[in-house]
Amino acid sequence: MYEVVGVRFKKAGKIYYFDPGDLEVQKDVFVIVETARGIEYGKVVIEKKLVGENDVVLPLKKVVRLANSKDMLLVEENKTAAEQAFETCVDKISEHKLDMKLVDVEYTFDRNKVIFYFTAEGRIDFRELVKDLASIFRTRIELRQIGVRDEAKMLGGIGPCGRMLCCSTFLGDFEPVSIKMAKDQNLSLNPAKISGLCGRLMCCLKYENDYYEEVKRDMPDIGQEIATPHGKGRVVGLNMLEKLVQVDLPQIGSVTEYSIDELLNKKEELITQATE
Repeated sequence: MYEVVGVRFKKAGKIYYFDPGDLEVQKDVFVIVETARGIEYGKVVIEKKLVGENDVVLPLKKVVRLANSKDMLLVEENKTAAEQAFETCVDKISEHKLDMKLVDVEYTFDRNKVIFYFTAEGRIDFRELVKDLASIFRTRIELRQIGVRDEAKMLGGIGPCGRMLCCSTFLGDFEPVSIKMAKDQNLSLNPAKISGLCGRLMCCLKYENDYYEEVKRDMPDIGQEIATPHGKGRVVGLNMLEKLVQVDLPQIGSVTEYSIDELLNKKEELITQATE
């Protein structure tokens, strides 16, 4: 087992584990850590805990020290420098007539590297652009092509639900989302209604899907004939959120709604009668 703390470098970024050593590292404090790309500044979002070997990437990097006011000032200076670098890069992209869209610019904490994030339809030959940027900024330059979901995460916005995008506020990782999830949740399959600002299926389809899968195990299928307190009928509708089943009862000529508990109790009653 390894004692670790979880550190996040961006508001809704991925959480990475680090070895706190002998430092008294509390949740919500800022720390300086050693990463694969150099020294970085991040926020502790998971306090000290023990994890198994399969949950960490070895060798485990260390927390160098707690951040101080000078570190915070440097972070703000880096943000200002990144904004200026953004404008410079946009001009250079236009000058080189490259079919790419700059999304964000980030300086590493130690200013060892400037990372330019962009989107593009295909591959871009940006070798000349890199040369220009390197001559201007006098440091290592990295151009990183990202997808539309990453773009939405970086830029943020308001989703169809009227709330800030999940990916830009709390989702650390993107998980696969399928059209089957929309079907299981009885949603309209109109792409405009189940797609987020990025144009891909909404992330909330995934983390709400676990509830629907759990409820669906007890629910009958549409078209299935089932026993109800008022006789046999055919299932014509399901309300997963309220666990209600709409049943067409020909003997009374109407559609009646039952809770899943009523139907399960009726099913158990019939089984008991059959075994007596």
